[in-house]
Amino acid sequence: MGVTKLNSVSSRFSAPLSLLSESPQLFRLSSRTLELICECMAVSFLSHEISDLCIGKPALRALPISATVGEALLTLRHSGDTYVFVWITDRSAPEKKYCAGKLCMVDILCYLCADDNISSPAAALKNPVSDLLSGNAADLVCQIDPKSRILDALDLILEGVHILLVPIRSRKKLQLHHSSSFCWLTPENFGRFFFNSIAVFSPIAALSVTELGLVRSGADVLSIRHHEPALSALPLIRLALADQTSVAVVTDEGNLIGEISPSTLTGCDESVAAAIVSLSAGDLMAYIDWCPSPPDAAVQTLKSLLKEKGMHGMVELMEEINSPPLFPSSPLLSSSSDEEWETKRGSRRRTLSRRPGSYSARMGRKSEEAIVCHPGSSLVAVMVQALAHRVGYLWVVDEDDYGLVGIVVLLDILKVLQNQIDKFPEHNQIDKFQAL
Repeated sequence: MGVTKLNSVSSRFSAPLSLLSESPQLFRLSSRTLELICECMAVSFLSHEISDLCIGKPALRALPISATVGEALLTLRHSGDTYVFVWITDRSAPEKKYCAGKLCMVDILCYLCADDNISSPAAALKNPVSDLLSGNAADLVCQIDPKSRILDALDLILEGVHILLVPIRSRKKLQLHHSSSFCWLTPENFGRFFFNSIAVFSPIAALSVTELGLVRSGADVLSIRHHEPALSALPLIRLALADQTSVAVVTDEGNLIGEISPSTLTGCDESVAAAIVSLSAGDLMAYIDWCPSPPDAAVQTLKSLLKEKGMHGMVELMEEINSPPLFPSSPLLSSSSDEEWETKRGSRRRTLSRRPGSYSARMGRKSEEAIVCHPGSSLVAVMVQALAHRVGYLWVVDEDDYGLVGIVVLLDILKVLQNQIDKFPEHNQIDKFQAL
């Protein structure tokens, strides 16, 4: 045991450091005491329920499966939320609903830029929202009991679930089937929880991401050169959304100059679809940073490029952004039935408002200011950066020339922490500590 640890123990138990060094027996006792303290910290850590992560979480916003893509777009716009959830009502029991999947602005942008919709994106907005749901959409969202252990919930996240739906406790009762009584959790919530107890994971918290094998490289890194058409990055953006990572924008020499991040795109409006189909990857980064209010000169330049390419449908989409919508605005909260939704659908129209922009934009971070670390960065340092900037990854770059080395993903960090948790003591260690 080092002097630093001895000092912390001596201050806690009022045992002078000199006495500890002169008495081997007392030294062994203090060492064992410290070990048991750490074990009991671990046991306490393991006792938390998933409801502990839900404190202060708002209810999710949802749409019925009968809604259109445009209505999903408006719900995202008005609410400013990252996701909207699509629910299916059990017609034999209308009070019961089941989540069919989640949607975000990136899903809509990719849909509008797809080959079938690129010529007429405004018409695509009238298609059913079910068109946006992939075959495994329901598997990416999982309902979980609020009394479940956090470790059991972590298993679901590491098995590929993107979002956990947790019933919100009510003073009157716990409603299990109405979507407005659910909150949602992401890997970020788990990252914050584990970081708050990072001392439990000593000594791996001080090891570098390279030593822990956390740096993804090669084919596992999504990247595009800055001069390539942004439209060619569309498959990469879809992959980044599925993997909860990002697309690096690099020079011909492989140096990182920025990123096209799904987390940033969620704060944009549908005009970015026009930018994706007409600009280069480098220029797209600049346009994203202007959202949600790009300068008029940039808008006019973008329209001119679209007209030159014969993409008049995208021009029409851009012009519709500040005009009354072609489809009624959607309610911000889920409705209890499809019939109620149809009633709300016919209600008065609202003035279309722009989204407040992504978290990164509100914090002043631009796409060329990608969050980075170095191969020698410690696990705890990487977690600090990821959680401070609310991203699920960090780019790993060379310290000298900013060459892209790879990427560290929060999900991989959670896996490392899970492996460390498997080494924690059993609950009977509490009895041992109390008998000390």
